[in-house]
Amino acid sequence: MNDIQSTDSRATGAGVRSVPTSAVFTAALALTPAEPEHFDLAFTATTQPCPWPKAYGGDMVAQAAAAAMRSVEGKTLHSMHSYFLRPVDIGAEVRYEVELLRDGRGYATRQVRGFQNGKPVYTCLANFAAGEPGATFAAEPPAGVPDPTELPSSATYLRDTTAPRGTMTDTSEEYWSGGRSFDMRHVPGPVYLTVEGERVPQQAVWVRPFDALRPVDGLTDEQRDLAALAYVCDYTILEPVLRVLDLPWAQPGVVTASLDHSMWFHRPGPMDEWLLYAQEAVAADSGRGLAVGRFFTASGTHLATVAQEGLIRSS
Repeated sequence: MNDIQSTDSRATGAGVRSVPTSAVFTAALALTPAEPEHFDLAFTATTQPCPWPKAYGGDMVAQAAAAAMRSVEGKTLHSMHSYFLRPVDIGAEVRYEVELLRDGRGYATRQVRGFQNGKPVYTCLANFAAGEPGATFAAEPPAGVPDPTELPSSATYLRDTTAPRGTMTDTSEEYWSGGRSFDMRHVPGPVYLTVEGERVPQQAVWVRPFDALRPVDGLTDEQRDLAALAYVCDYTILEPVLRVLDLPWAQPGVVTASLDHSMWFHRPGPMDEWLLYAQEAVAADSGRGLAVGRFFTASGTHLATVAQEGLIRSS
């Protein structure tokens, strides 16, 4: 897909890189029904590989969204509010228990709790709406953002930059380049090795799957696309806070973790096209940072809004 496939297929000390694919994301959404132990329904899912000590938080958000959506008929997910309770093992099973809190004519509410090693690791409330006629308003995307075709992919940036590598290893470089299912292109520039561009509390990221999203058992394509937004949003939402604090990901001593997460889905949109993820830092203090983000189609339609607080430590 554009230049990222050719650059990511080059040989490195770690071997020959595979062609990036969105299959990592759809594999994360593979839920297996299980007998409930605590609530009304249960599913199991497996967290996907990543080069960190703990699993990627977007795995849990997307898997919980999928579990909740599989428990509701005739209504669309419109909001989620999540807490990350404990670190989650990579490549290991998480059990999601769904509580059917309410089923009304217009709205339905679910609680989803994730368990691993006998302990709760994640919890969320998810709300669903049948939809009804009403007035329409949508936020406007930021002006003057370059087209994604004018920007380097993560793979191209990491290949060509001469910035010090910091804590970036061959494995983590391969992951940031092509292991996240989505091509991501930053404005004003990435914060992988150094903070490229101004130290301002705003940034934008163009995102698009490396290839067409595959069908997911138990979900419609529209539900899969909502889960895709929930999955991809967590990768970069803390970056405007890191940017304004001048803390790149690979700076020695930098530690981050997702604490809580909220997301509102306003209207459906195509996930196989470029989406603009406009982000802003709201606050940073006491070892925590808060950021908000909005997803827009390339034509400017506002699809979803995200707010997330995370742990941010530096030494």
